[in-house]
Amino acid sequence: MADRKTAYVIFNLLKKRYPDAKISLTYSNNFELLVCVMLSAQTTDAQVNKITPCLFKKYKGKNETEEIENFANAKLEVLEKDINAIGLYRVKAKNIKAAARVILKKFQGRIPKTMDEILTLPGVGRKTGNVVLFNAFGEIEGIAVDTHVRRQAKDLGLTKNNDPLKIEKDLMELFDKKDWPKITSLLIAYGRDIRKNKKKRLLFN
Repeated sequence: MADRKTAYVIFNLLKKRYPDAKISLTYSNNFELLVCVMLSAQTTDAQVNKITPCLFKKYKGKNETEEIENFANAKLEVLEKDINAIGLYRVKAKNIKAAARVILKKFQGRIPKTMDEILTLPGVGRKTGNVVLFNAFGEIEGIAVDTHVRRQAKDLGLTKNNDPLKIEKDLMELFDKKDWPKITSLLIAYGRDIRKNKKKRLLFN
């Protein structure tokens, strides 16, 4: 596995290539961010962004809490239909509805601000938790490991592991905490670039 010096050489190359790397999901409040990230599992952000404008318009309330209530009270079969263009839509619809209910009952209609709390929401793991906590509250508790991060971290020699939790731990040891959110965005941008251009190790071309 790479040492910190090598890791930061890679980090700086990625920053130079992708200076504007950031989350690409479209949302207008913290709950919508949570929904977007839950929908994005094993699906591209671009596909999520195709369905969420109509989805959020349908369930929009006078404020964020009312929107959460609308999702919590939605009929499951209707919500499934609303998101059936997304992979695993039945499981995701069930989890979104259940998460909305927990947020209302346990967290007074507000998205939890700690990892321990957000992990109590149905369908939410560390990847989702990390993305939501940083983009909603600026809280850095770890590194979000999705398919791109997992694949590119291994390809670039930043980890030898396959398990997302072990990969997250390896990356957290290599990079300063302040850079954890950025390395996620950079590796995702790099992974999308490689997929689009169908080239391996594009960073060093």
